[in-house]
Amino acid sequence: MRRLRISLCLLLATGALVSLSTTAAGAEEDSIVVIEVEGTIVPVVAQYIERGIELAERTGATACVIELNTPGGLLTSTEKIVSAIMNAEVPVIVYVGPKGAWAASAGTFITLASHVAAMTPGTTIGAAHPVSGDGQEIPDYQMEKITEFSAKWMRTIAEDRGRNIDEAVLAVTESKSFTDTEALQANLVDLRAESLESLMDQVDGREIRLASGRVVVLSTKDAAVEAVDMTGFESFLHTITDPNVAYILFTLATIGLITEISSPGLIFPGVVGAISLILAFYALGVLDAYWGGLALMLLAVGLFVAEYFTTSFGGLTAGGVAALVLGSIILFSRTPGVEVNRGLILAVAAGATAFSVFILGAIIRGQRRQQTTGREGMIGTIAVAKTPLAPRGTVLAEGELWSAFAEGDAVDIGEEVTILEVDRMQLRVQRRAPR
Repeated sequence: MRRLRISLCLLLATGALVSLSTTAAGAEEDSIVVIEVEGTIVPVVAQYIERGIELAERTGATACVIELNTPGGLLTSTEKIVSAIMNAEVPVIVYVGPKGAWAASAGTFITLASHVAAMTPGTTIGAAHPVSGDGQEIPDYQMEKITEFSAKWMRTIAEDRGRNIDEAVLAVTESKSFTDTEALQANLVDLRAESLESLMDQVDGREIRLASGRVVVLSTKDAAVEAVDMTGFESFLHTITDPNVAYILFTLATIGLITEISSPGLIFPGVVGAISLILAFYALGVLDAYWGGLALMLLAVGLFVAEYFTTSFGGLTAGGVAALVLGSIILFSRTPGVEVNRGLILAVAAGATAFSVFILGAIIRGQRRQQTTGREGMIGTIAVAKTPLAPRGTVLAEGELWSAFAEGDAVDIGEEVTILEVDRMQLRVQRRAPR
């Protein structure tokens, strides 16, 4: 009897341990990885999303959630992200938010590629039509090929995810946009959610088929949230590859280099300008800046510099400002969703004009100012007679003895005279009126 009791206790203890182990394992599995993407889709963002998905796969998370707010970005980066999502071995949920956010252009492809697409009320998706390098419609001989490729890619994504193919294609061919309500009604997204918690409650229990064919059931209702942030280096690269930041860096480089050219030897402006220029060129290269816009901006710099060495009375500055504004507008026009804020362009143009006027004014004032060094600088200064000037004699001027010719009254030894002219090695002076 005693042995029976002992066996029963051991059996109960074993059952409890198994239950605890199962619960712990389940708790470990019930976690989600959340990554936040805000801004232009560039290579560092693709790297960040790939890292987040890999972490979710490695840790056995029930899902990877991408909180998305983007105006668009680069095609190559978008392709990497879409490929990573569609081939992920963990369900990927794209959640467009917060309120007022949008998933335009590249963001539309990313959202529709997800296993579950959700939007916050008050958000927008769509407008994925390609544009040309000058911001206008792509010429007919290129339009058909580029649009057909983008439309077919969108069709493939929508078909694979069981979304509305026709409406998805219209986002490319006609730049059609959808509010969260319209996107839900058109079967472009799966649901609307006010918050991440609401989203997790709504998708709990949903079956997801992965690229490998494996079917998993989402267990997200009480899942632990593991937020994955960008590394410091990723954040730095993402910051400088923002179109506005890249534009500011180029502007700082221009100001620094022009200051160093106009006032050689200051060092600091030149160093800051050189560093800013290197970072700006990196960012412009990553953002696939249009070479025509960059050429116009470089022309503007050349015109600003030329203004300081020629007498154009502001003509070169005016041309530089015009080139700067035009180049700024078309700088990123080859990539949908990537552009410089118009207010920033106007502010930089106004600042460049004011800076040029200030420097030009200083140069003109310097040219008009009387020389204060050398022989020309002696005119108007005071000398002392060392011999009588009747009218010729010797004076002491700036620590040196000079032959002098006095105009008007004769000058006695020790009297002060004003230098009127420097004629080779002789001064023309005049007796200074007594004070």
